[in-house]
Amino acid sequence: MCRITKEINELRRPGLLVEAAAQGTALYERRRDLRRMLRVAIPATARAALEKLLPIEAELEKRRREGATNYCLPRHVDILTALLAEARSFRVG
Repeated sequence: MCRITKEINELRRPGLLVEAAAQGTALYERRRDLRRMLRVAIPATARAALEKLLPIEAELEKRRREGATNYCLPRHVDILTALLAEARSFRVG
């Protein structure tokens, strides 16, 4: 099992957060959404996107757990949505 797959499989997040992200995958458009979320050129592959998304999500999760004032729930849902959609592409591709 590769490192990325292992990291994704080990994610443990609140059910409501995961459900919101899962619902968002129906509206996910890679080109539009990754550009907005990552604020860089769109990664060529799902693997490259996941390598960028995983540390962002980890930081958001850290802020959520700490109750940080700079935690942004909508951004966390967006990032998790992209992570789920890209993970699906990664596993298929």
